[in-house]
Amino acid sequence: MVGFDKRKVSIAFALAVLLFVVSFPLTSWEQLSEGSIAGGSARTFFHVRGNAAASPLALSALTPVLIKSAYGLPSSGGAGTTIAIVDAYHDPTAVNDLNVFSRQYGLTPVSFTQRATSAVDSTGGWELEESLDVEWAHAIAPNATILLVEAPSNSVADLMNAVSYATSQPNVVAVSMSWGAGEVSGYTSYDSYFTKSGVTFFASSGDSGAGVIYPSSSPNVVGVGGTTLNLNPDGTFASETAWSGSGGGPSAIETEPSYQQTYGVQGTSGHRGVPDVSYNADPNTGVLVYDSTPYKGSAGWWIVGGTSAGAPQWAAIQALGRSASNANFYVDAKSASYASYFRDITSGSNGAYSAGVGYDLVTGLGSPLTTNFTPVNVTQTVHLLLSENPNQATYTKGQPLNLDVTVLNQLNSALNSTLTLTVIGPGNYYYFDSQTINVTANTTGEYSFTWSIPNAAGTYVVEVGLVPAQLTAYDTAWLKMN
Repeated sequence: MVGFDKRKVSIAFALAVLLFVVSFPLTSWEQLSEGSIAGGSARTFFHVRGNAAASPLALSALTPVLIKSAYGLPSSGGAGTTIAIVDAYHDPTAVNDLNVFSRQYGLTPVSFTQRATSAVDSTGGWELEESLDVEWAHAIAPNATILLVEAPSNSVADLMNAVSYATSQPNVVAVSMSWGAGEVSGYTSYDSYFTKSGVTFFASSGDSGAGVIYPSSSPNVVGVGGTTLNLNPDGTFASETAWSGSGGGPSAIETEPSYQQTYGVQGTSGHRGVPDVSYNADPNTGVLVYDSTPYKGSAGWWIVGGTSAGAPQWAAIQALGRSASNANFYVDAKSASYASYFRDITSGSNGAYSAGVGYDLVTGLGSPLTTNFTPVNVTQTVHLLLSENPNQATYTKGQPLNLDVTVLNQLNSALNSTLTLTVIGPGNYYYFDSQTINVTANTTGEYSFTWSIPNAAGTYVVEVGLVPAQLTAYDTAWLKMN
């Protein structure tokens, strides 16, 4: 595909906006979509509640100040990082709209790059999606660089090539994907696109209630569900419940990843559970977005909701703390410090599933309360190390490979646990093995797994982990077969 290399504001103002009495009737919110899911195309996942072409004061919606206050996020941050936003089609006013948004809220001038691979402009709302994504990624991490990569179409293949291009660019620490398609077994072959070291991938879980979409169901992606965030009249946090439109459920094509096995996710029958985390998505508690490209005859300021709003903001949180990943999230949630990392959403449903204590298939582990998800008292006590780096060696297809694992136990007691090995590769390839281990206090243990390398070329994700969860540690590597 041409253009892609696969190798490579004050509180007073904020409250005024929140409390302003709308002087005109708002349109009923609607889902914007484009393309056929079954035909291999992806659609966006955002909802529109209202539009006013003139001033944002005419809209009652959440602002950056209010969102940051509700989620415990800093006013600045992200310097030295790049957030990649992957969308479809070309938005000709993206730069102008982002600058208008930034000036309105007194944000740091943005460092912005737009990678357009086609001159084709969307007529189905992708421009508004792009405005939502880049503006709110910038709002949450104002010192980060924003890279907008526009695929030439909304085909899954084109979007995946855009992901590949995004991860080939320097300083990218997060990729946001506010779109998805109904699961098809062949999509698992794209899982390897989300294995770039140092990069976390975030995807919307969908806005149609219970159900699972790809790529949020990929085990290498953080699936972002939706909530309804309610504030008090003074702008302080009041409550947060599951949004009825939040996508979620057990995947039909992906097996349960080791981080969910270790945590003890229930009700998925050995399949990947979606989502992993949540964020405000209800259009009735939506955010303000500026887009000067007309949609259905209107342009200007919009109130926008949907899980599309959550993915870019979670990507920005990764830029702020560089520790937002599933490998950390599930350890955090299993620890005694759960409430310092997440707001556990315990009420509401998406139709088939209900929110509850701990992990659920509507809001995952919950909404953010920090930018630092490095587990407490885990990395300082137990370490797992793959003794060799599979990226630095040559392997023969179809031959056995010994993967040596070092377990460093810094606990003051014996470590009795289960060591697991998970390998995920192209197509539907999945391999799992485990062995019981015993390491005495403050000692090191050496263990080996023998894995027969498949004949299929591609990238294989190799992960080792510990069970039970209170002793959880991970190490991950990537093995490339040519």
